[in-house]
Amino acid sequence: MAKKLAVIGAGLMGSGIAQVSAQAGSDVVLRDVTDAALARGKDAIEASYAKFVSKGKLTAEGAEQALARIATTTDLDAAADADIVVEAVFEKIEVKREIFATLDGLVRDETILASNTSAIPITKIAAATSRPERVVGTHFFSPVPLMALCELVRGYKTSDETLAAAREFAEGIGKTCVVVNRDVAGFVTTRLISALVVEAAKLYESGVASAEDIDIACKLGFGHAMGPLATADLTGVDILLHATDNIYTESQDEKFAPPEIMRRMVEAGDIGRKSGRGFYPHD
Repeated sequence: MAKKLAVIGAGLMGSGIAQVSAQAGSDVVLRDVTDAALARGKDAIEASYAKFVSKGKLTAEGAEQALARIATTTDLDAAADADIVVEAVFEKIEVKREIFATLDGLVRDETILASNTSAIPITKIAAATSRPERVVGTHFFSPVPLMALCELVRGYKTSDETLAAAREFAEGIGKTCVVVNRDVAGFVTTRLISALVVEAAKLYESGVASAEDIDIACKLGFGHAMGPLATADLTGVDILLHATDNIYTESQDEKFAPPEIMRRMVEAGDIGRKSGRGFYPHD
């Protein structure tokens, strides 16, 4: 369990990682580029703690103590004394590599540098540093406070010690881990959901079945908690499109080539629950 954690990015994923880590007892510094982004992240954490308190899953005192363990900053230098740094910014390789290159010159030699990427190979991110053996993927799932899984991803040079430290951290905040031993683009979970969403979108696009019936088939036929098109709306059609594009670019495997309808939906702004419409209408 990390005594001090730095989380880079205060969006949905970053704030969630900060929330569960502080609740588990870590001191957390949450960094983003603007005060407004940090305020949104801190407000989301406070609201989430309040929900847990209202449901009797967390005491008011526990929520107050956890919130007090989270500091916010726009200064990346604040990560300098962290035991683990988890990057949770937008899924763009250039942005991630720039952050890791800067962190490489800031943090201690023994610090673990982790990325919450869902699709970008860890080896490509680690290559921006002089310590690729200390870089690892910690792919959490949204919403982080509710989802139990963490996908640990080895880069080409990730050491056994680094992987063990990442597992200790993730398990210490209540997650169950699976290990990806070779960081193919999309790892295990994103490859599986991307292939399913792409095929479901193609079936919908070609009029084979409605979105509702495709999702019902997966729920009742395969025991899925949520159908692939409803999952796309929840995750964000734009986010899944970006992930499948990354996997397709890397693998050139046609099953990951997004259908035209996904691109048109994103261009039109129909990206799921957060926009009010995706494959389904949303309030």
